Amino acid sequence: MTAMARAENKVEAGGTAHLVAALAKALREQQKLTQDELGKRIGYTGSAISAMETCAQPASDKMLVALEEQIGGGLGVFEKARRWMLLEKYPARFRGFSELEAGAVTISSYETLVVDGLFQTEEYARALIGGGYPPVTEQKREELVEARLARRALFDRLPVPMIELILEESVLRRPFGSWEVLRGQLRSLVEDAQRDNVCLQVLPMDRGLRGTYAGDRGGMKLVVTKDHEHVVYMEVEDQGILISDPAEVSQLAHRYAKIRAQALSPDDSLGLVERLAGEKR
Repeated sequence: MTAMARAENKVEAGGTAHLVAALAKALREQQKLTQDELGKRIGYTGSAISAMETCAQPASDKMLVALEEQIGGGLGVFEKARRWMLLEKYPARFRGFSELEAGAVTISSYETLVVDGLFQTEEYARALIGGGYPPVTEQKREELVEARLARRALFDRLPVPMIELILEESVLRRPFGSWEVLRGQLRSLVEDAQRDNVCLQVLPMDRGLRGTYAGDRGGMKLVVTKDHEHVVYMEVEDQGILISDPAEVSQLAHRYAKIRAQALSPDDSLGLVERLAGEKR
């Protein structure tokens, strides 16, 4: 990692990263371990421990698990920090919504450019994030990929949320990284679409030729929270917009319903995704 990247990490590190760093150092010193000794115990170099303690490279989720096992002393502090560390790795625009998503009862998503982050494979997410602009460091890319994949825990949460995903057909044909990365993403979508709590639909590219087309104003996520509040989240040019006004949410919900009505049926959508996943290019 370059000196510039380390400096940027120190500036960007959140409160949880600094708390973890301070606790790790205090517990290490309490147990009379050097940075090299602790590193050897948990499978890292002494330099990696130093970087963690100074927030030049905040602890990864894997490191937090190892720290809990080796110096946590049964307190559970590093285990409890895992959730908040992942939260801090999300882009600032997404952090507020991520908590709503994690506890949602229902999520209804319409995406026009890329596969919804909740459904992305590791390879697809890495290619997408790594190819974005402005470019990010390799370490930042891996942090963002880790945080994005952690969202998939929602699929298996109890009680399970109901998740709807509507994708523009063009999303299924737009490669990132390579055609094989796209095919892997499509195969993953096929698997996810067969979950009992997931409904996948595709809005065909020729929808506009058939008359009205409700999906021309961009993507959105409609969420029903555990407190039965209805909110809508949208992203435009790195800006996150969270809408809770009942009248605005109602209007967007009606538009989403129209988009859903204009999409292919779940069975036809699954068939299209399966067909595209099997195509060779």
